[in-house]
Amino acid sequence: MENLLCDEVWLTSPDALYHHNHASMQTALQKGDCLFYTTKEDSERALAVCLQKELSSLPEAGYVDHLRSSGLIMFRFRAIQWLIKTRSRLNLSFRALFDAANYLDRFLSLNQCFVWRYWMIELLSIACLSVASKYSDVFTPLLNEIQLEGLEHSFELSTIQWMELTLLQALGWCLGSTTAHSYVELLTWNISSLKPHLHEAVTARATKLLLGALSDTKFLQFSPFIVAITAIRCSLEELIPSKAEDQLAYIAQLIPQDITQVSMHHGDKNG
Repeated sequence: MENLLCDEVWLTSPDALYHHNHASMQTALQKGDCLFYTTKEDSERALAVCLQKELSSLPEAGYVDHLRSSGLIMFRFRAIQWLIKTRSRLNLSFRALFDAANYLDRFLSLNQCFVWRYWMIELLSIACLSVASKYSDVFTPLLNEIQLEGLEHSFELSTIQWMELTLLQALGWCLGSTTAHSYVELLTWNISSLKPHLHEAVTARATKLLLGALSDTKFLQFSPFIVAITAIRCSLEELIPSKAEDQLAYIAQLIPQDITQVSMHHGDKNG
């Protein structure tokens, strides 16, 4: 019964077709395969779509200031840390994690007049991860499994389902978020000169850097694309410093000219 709510909403959601068609692509991403990008033109189109969708995936204006003025910085930090640990415990995809964090930020930003208590943040976090896993992953955990560890409060399944529906309605069913993690595989797979083990290492290192940035509200002031390209730059400079600039130049060919200079230099340590 606990999956009934989300099973029904997928049938009526505008994103339903994407959800079903995405399953095989998600499996490929988890395995490190990117066969659905077969040409440079495919990558350019995919990047253009991500950049266009990014605007609709951002929290509302003034969100960071609201977190500071409302004393929600620590609440958000604890929620993101719980999402990270629960993703690892349940072996969910990184996409599900980054989507869940995005849902959390967007929902909080849409309710800036609300007085939040920490139990409310926990309930919202459970709903975000549940919805994100259903949207992004092939197999999803039960609600009781999601809230098994790391929370101060336990919630009835009906309460979580109500929160799921509230979340979905607030987000306008727009679940296909473009996050910083969305760009990592898209950009790094183009580095054809990298051997498989180095490609895997660069992707893993960039993802680890993005996990660290996820909890820090300072990074909410930058676009997901800039955060992603900075993580990739740092990873390349750390793992293959002698070839980093050449690889970044190759990636830059995919980036629209109007944001290339800002993005490629934003990774400077003193920038």
